[in-house]
Amino acid sequence: MSFGSRARAAMDAYGPACVGIDPHAQLLDDWGLPDSVEGLERFAATCVEAFAGRVGFVKPQSAFFERFGSRGVTVLERTIQDLRHTGTLVVLDVKRGDIGSTAAAYAEAYLDEDSPMCADAVTVSPFLGFGSLEPFFEVAEQNDGGVFVLALTSNEEGPEVQQAVSDDVTVAGRILAQLKSLNGDQTPMGPFGAVVGATIGSTEEDLAINGPLLAPGLGAQGGTIDDVVRLFGSVADHVLPSTSRGVLADGPDVDALRDSAARVNAELVRSLEMHRKSRSSA
Repeated sequence: MSFGSRARAAMDAYGPACVGIDPHAQLLDDWGLPDSVEGLERFAATCVEAFAGRVGFVKPQSAFFERFGSRGVTVLERTIQDLRHTGTLVVLDVKRGDIGSTAAAYAEAYLDEDSPMCADAVTVSPFLGFGSLEPFFEVAEQNDGGVFVLALTSNEEGPEVQQAVSDDVTVAGRILAQLKSLNGDQTPMGPFGAVVGATIGSTEEDLAINGPLLAPGLGAQGGTIDDVVRLFGSVADHVLPSTSRGVLADGPDVDALRDSAARVNAELVRSLEMHRKSRSSA
């Protein structure tokens, strides 16, 4: 199955929420864990126990593992493998972007099924030119993986690049249009998605790219379910709203983490269903 097909099946089975695994120092401390590889291992293992086979999507932030060096990367590899073995789709948040053979090497590291760090999808940066991402798209297609391209991020510095205009088209608009072209008319949707922050407020860009839309910022960063419905409108059913601290704050108790993720998914499903009914009756 293509990543688009697997993503749709996971959304239908579990709900669209994407739960982040962000083991930064403060969160380790909040869980009563040391800021060490040992603390990282316990944190990651708890997240796997809580979310594997219970939510459709999990998004580990690679940087919080990499800061511990090779031992941290080993924990990340094991976390990805343990989650994927249960059918949970792993979106590895690495935001890589380079050119030529280097881009190809990154793609093989994160999207080739023979790699120990292979995830179901990765986040990438297009700001060396959209064409520089071709190796990621190629390896993803060969391995039924997905790629999420940064388009409209919620950080305050983002607009100076993403909303820059050339030939009456913004950089973000051009990225979205090229993703739409790559996805074509694949059903139920294509494998190539965009990252669009849930807290950007509003946009006039065309988000109908026939691919998944990863929307970080739900929960602790201020994004609400109402924001998701309003911002994405007619393509809200393609959105994977991502929450990290909003769920992880209920740890380290496994049952509490599961309940928190289940609540988010239930609220999203309910709101999206109401949105669909409202649109169909309009």
